[in-house]
Amino acid sequence: MPPRHPQGRAGTARLVIVASLWPRLTWPRARPYTRRVAGRYAAACAFLLVLLAAGSVPGEHETYYRYTVLGYVKDAAGKQGAGISVELVREKTGFSYLAETDSSGLYVIVARLGDESVGERLRLRAGSQTVTVLAQFDPKDHTRERGTRVDFDGRKPVETPSAFAATLKRFLDE
Repeated sequence: MPPRHPQGRAGTARLVIVASLWPRLTWPRARPYTRRVAGRYAAACAFLLVLLAAGSVPGEHETYYRYTVLGYVKDAAGKQGAGISVELVREKTGFSYLAETDSSGLYVIVARLGDESVGERLRLRAGSQTVTVLAQFDPKDHTRERGTRVDFDGRKPVETPSAFAATLKRFLDE
């Protein structure tokens, strides 16, 4: 026999609890027209604000985020070294950039250095030769390419920043 409810009816309390858990079978009342339109307008304004703010962010492909190191690798006899691995390491972060010389011995490495990186030490290695160069550029100049030229001629590495622009132009024109 089922237990009796304190009020004398068996199972009534359970039925009331179960009935209160049933979802509402009527549709929710529609929001007023003004409230719906205002909500959509606010959402559209927020979306446009996000688009406008994102449009003014500078890209990392801009000139003032690039520092190019290029040059030629030759052996002790002056013969051009093709397929030689060249590595540039930022001493501040330890991040490295890799390149390989082409058939003429030319290598080109594009590193990500911003305005705050002026004077940073960069370690460049080709084969068994290593040299440390300083990233030298004008942080206010955002129009000209930044970089240097370092040649490995078999005896010791030679940095010639004055030849950088002409060598880069020649490389880009090829």
